[in-house]
Amino acid sequence: MIRIRHAAALAAMAAVTALTLAASPASAAPGDTLTMCSSTLTPDGWVDAQWWNSGGCGSGFTPNTKQIKDLRGYPVGTQVNACASTWPPAGWTITNTYYSSGCRYSAVPSFNPNTWTLKRTS
Repeated sequence: MIRIRHAAALAAMAAVTALTLAASPASAAPGDTLTMCSSTLTPDGWVDAQWWNSGGCGSGFTPNTKQIKDLRGYPVGTQVNACASTWPPAGWTITNTYYSSGCRYSAVPSFNPNTWTLKRTS
């Protein structure tokens, strides 16, 4: 039974890694998303869009998997929501902050604002 769990965890980790490698940030279009383990830094021009816990990225109670979103190429005036776990890219301004359960990136839950509405300003 333990071997099956380890094999499933390894298969899930390989799937997350393959997904991350299949669509590299260099070839993404505005609004494209990727899933990656939290240990991987979010690339420039991208923001964290959602967090959750996945066996494919390790174990524990801390959310360890994130979906990232490409913000490069959006026109001025565009608004998007992003987790406050990464700074907004250059040219984006925080216009609102609020709590979202999808952006809980800490093992210690709180209802403090953890999400931003961002607006493309330049």
